[in-house]
Order: sequence, then C-alpha cells, then structure tokens
Amino acid sequence: MRAVNVPGLQLTGEEQEIVEVYRRLLEGWNVRSAEGMAEPFAEDGELIGYDGSHIVSRGEIIDHLQPIFAHHRTAAFVAKVRSVSLLGPEAAMLRAIAGMVPDGAADINPQVNTHHTMVVVKHEGEWRIALFQNTPAQFHMRPELVEQMTEELRQLIS
Repeated sequence: MRAVNVPGLQLTGEEQEIVEVYRRLLEGWNVRSAEGMAEPFAEDGELIGYDGSHIVSRGEIIDHLQPIFAHHRTAAFVAKVRSVSLLGPEAAMLRAIAGMVPDGAADINPQVNTHHTMVVVKHEGEWRIALFQNTPAQFHMRPELVEQMTEELRQLIS
C-alpha cells in the first residue's frame, strides 16, 4: 500500500516535488514519527488536525504528535492527490482525499475519510509546508458520498 497515489495527473517537475512533500508528511504519520511528520513543515508552519487542533511551528507539531504516537496505534493514511496548483513562483496548493486503514486491518474506516489541503512555500529553493489542514469528509445526510469516496480510496489498497 502506497501512502500517496496520483492516478491520471500529468505533473510538472515542480508539481512532483510538491507531491513528494505530501508523501513525506503522510509517511511520517504512517511510521508514527512525530519528527518525520513535522520535518516537511516550514519552521513556522501550521497544522490543523482532524479534530480541529491548531498547532503552529515545527517544534509544537512534534510536541503535539509525540504523545499521540506514544499512546495510540494510529491508522495509516492512504491518499489520492486531486490537484496541485502553483499559486506563484514560490507558493502552491495540493488537494487530496485520504482514508485511514486501522492498525492490523485490511480496509479503510469510512468514518474517518478526510480532505487534505496543503499549502507550500519555497524557502531557500526547497518546498516547505506553510499550512496543512485535515478536514473530516462526513458528508452529513449524504451517505452515498461517503461510500463513493471510500470505494475510490479502496482502489488504492487492493
């Protein structure tokens, strides 16, 4: 299971670099490494978590994640990049959908499907995360949309 998939997108070299930043972010989560997940962030980068937590700075992101990984067997992300948009020569936005496969399971838990939005800035020639937001994809009163997203993500793990 690859953490990040980009089916059907034709990406430039810079866009591929941005997808790589996203892959490193999710890989840090998937191996339960607070330092690994925080590494792609700018020093003053911001993380808005699934529960609405707002964390500012790479150091605070590490401090926020360490107890989560120490006390929980977190599920692994599987994600599909929807778009990468250059906003200027030193700024870009990536949008993706993501699901989570619980530890020891073989299937996605549809209750925690999410939309990911990542804004990156180029600092000293390297793309860094300025903002990563993890928004629940609950689609209230539209269960067919939850199932549609889940099926799309399941294709990435089968």
